[in-house]
Amino acid sequence: MAGSSGSDLCAPIFNGDNYEFWKIRMRTIFKSHGIWDLVEKGLEILESKGKKVDAEGSSESEKVSLLMKDAKALGIIQGAVSYDIFPRISKEETSKGAWDILHQEFHGDKQVRSIKLQGLHRDFEYTRMRDDETLSVYLTCLLELVNQMKGYGEELPRAHLVQKLLISLTKEFDPVCYVIEQTKDIETIEVQEVIAALKEFAQRLDRHAESTTQSAFSSMNVNPKGTQSNPKKNWKSKGKKWDPKPQNSVNQGRKNDQERI
Repeated sequence: MAGSSGSDLCAPIFNGDNYEFWKIRMRTIFKSHGIWDLVEKGLEILESKGKKVDAEGSSESEKVSLLMKDAKALGIIQGAVSYDIFPRISKEETSKGAWDILHQEFHGDKQVRSIKLQGLHRDFEYTRMRDDETLSVYLTCLLELVNQMKGYGEELPRAHLVQKLLISLTKEFDPVCYVIEQTKDIETIEVQEVIAALKEFAQRLDRHAESTTQSAFSSMNVNPKGTQSNPKKNWKSKGKKWDPKPQNSVNQGRKNDQERI
């Protein structure tokens, strides 16, 4: 049932989806407590000084210790499933029994996993970064597909993933992709090294875009918030002083004409 597993690592709650992810994370938790062999092989196997010892032939203290470890593992499993999943394992008294039930139901047979892998392969090959998508969002989606395939037992070659990264980005990343292709060995370069270079380039693009925006606002005497940077512009007229009373000038002209007559 849902709740704290009591482990140092946070156990994810399994609700029936993404079993392969859940399995990988749970296995890590079991290994951190030194009880993965117990969950995988069961109570009849006890690793002691490199030898397999039957629980019946172990000393009383060893059996007690073994049962306590198994109870701990079972408690972790029970605490890492939702209320809907818990009834499936509620009657199991060993960690291996509970683990096997979940594995048999949610892992699927070979044919089912093969079909799922085909779908993931198709999604991976056709995935492209959209023009309105950030690099971070795209990388998250792509690496999630990779991890799903890994969960079903298939790990993509490093070079294949690197090539996918370099050919599936938007055109604004063409310069950095070209540099990587020309200066690095695609067969040996680490995926994280490529990702780091792409992220650094994306940051440069963001800074450039921000600088361009500020320059555009500055050229219009408007700050980025949309207000005028100099609302009271000082100016001085050139030439003769403008006469605020044009009507008087006209009347004076008419008077002079009359005096000449």
